[in-house]
Amino acid sequence: LAFGSLLEEGFPVRLVGQDSGRGTFSQRHSVLRDQKDNSRYIPLNNISKDQKRFEIVDSLLSELAVLGFEYGYSLVEPDTLTIWEAQFGDFANGAQVVIDQFIASGERKWTRASGLVMLLPHGYEGQGPEHSSSRLERFLQLCAKENLQVMNCTTPANYFHALRRQIHRDFRKPLVIMTPKSLLRNKLCVSNLEDFGKQNSFHRVLWDHATDPKENSFIKLKERNKIRKVILCSGKVYFDLLEAREKLKKDDVVLIRIEQLYPFPVKSLVKEIKAYKNNAKFYWCQEEPKNMGAWFSVRDYIQWTLDYIGANNNQISYIGRDTAASPATGYAKRHLFQQREIIEKVFK
Repeated sequence: LAFGSLLEEGFPVRLVGQDSGRGTFSQRHSVLRDQKDNSRYIPLNNISKDQKRFEIVDSLLSELAVLGFEYGYSLVEPDTLTIWEAQFGDFANGAQVVIDQFIASGERKWTRASGLVMLLPHGYEGQGPEHSSSRLERFLQLCAKENLQVMNCTTPANYFHALRRQIHRDFRKPLVIMTPKSLLRNKLCVSNLEDFGKQNSFHRVLWDHATDPKENSFIKLKERNKIRKVILCSGKVYFDLLEAREKLKKDDVVLIRIEQLYPFPVKSLVKEIKAYKNNAKFYWCQEEPKNMGAWFSVRDYIQWTLDYIGANNNQISYIGRDTAASPATGYAKRHLFQQREIIEKVFK
């Protein structure tokens, strides 16, 4: 929808990655093959006669070379939505030189603005240390002076608006998105048709399903002044916690998603959590080890927010994996044990 609507509005879209045409994750059916003559058919190039071109490329197996080229392309063609998609987010470190020397610092060094989008499949699902982490912490460590946008979207509509916003803004900033894997199949990770309309926009912070007046299929939470814990999180772990809370029938824990991790949405967060300032305790929950993920980046922003709203329990605490040298365990049983441990701590 995001690609097609931009093409219709007169903006070309270029998507490049090692398996983007074949559709490893989000880009299912971007390219169809005729089994008789192996010819390519691209549905997004057949919307209308007046549309712009959708270019999708299965790239060579060199993150460094391909990301460097796409960064250059984004400078030359600022009105094209230029996207590089990693096969798994873990493999982006093969292009770390381009990320450090150009994408994160190019605007400051050379006043060259890039609107390049990096899609990095990210999430802890027991697939081992090479297929779990996009090294979110590295991108957040590079953030300063509003040089990057870093997101971890949990709804199709938010992803849609983030991509469209990238082109419709009157300035260009690189956008790094931790894209979903299992969430593509999660029955709760959906958006209504009206969420994609012009009256809606990208939400930097998203509320709990159970507090949404449009939802009635979740447990009824206690009144806000009786909520015991406010859990701040980002990405897939929200749905793990949501599912667990439904099973445990815990009605005194509220879950809030930070969709945009940088620039950090302090104003939006104030609006969401100030109603809980009198009695609740505040926690940051993540799947990643403590020395990875967003914890070291977001804790100071959240602490400032708690001080600003005058929270009685104004100390932000951490729930997640312990520090680790490897991003994830290679044993599925250990992974599941660690996930259960996180959930137990949240609802204890």
